[in-house]
Amino acid sequence: MSEGMRDGVTDAGDESLIILESLLCLMREKNLLSRSDIELLCEKVERRATGTSRNPLPCNNGSATEAVSYLRRLSAYLGQRYGGKHMRRGAAN
Repeated sequence: MSEGMRDGVTDAGDESLIILESLLCLMREKNLLSRSDIELLCEKVERRATGTSRNPLPCNNGSATEAVSYLRRLSAYLGQRYGGKHMRRGAAN
């Protein structure tokens, strides 16, 4: 836990992550987002972070890589908590 978190003070980045996590969890809980939607979001963030998108992320490489890693962990958590089908990867299931 960071020093600021122990003191009850967060920075704007921490606040944004808390809001993002809460929003994604709520949307998943209400079935407004499927597990497949979250996987597509992960792929889109990864493309933007690696610069292979038409709209690359404007942050530095370290932050972009961190964002991809964070979103993967959040996706794994949401998958475990709320379940759902994975995205079909071109194979007929």
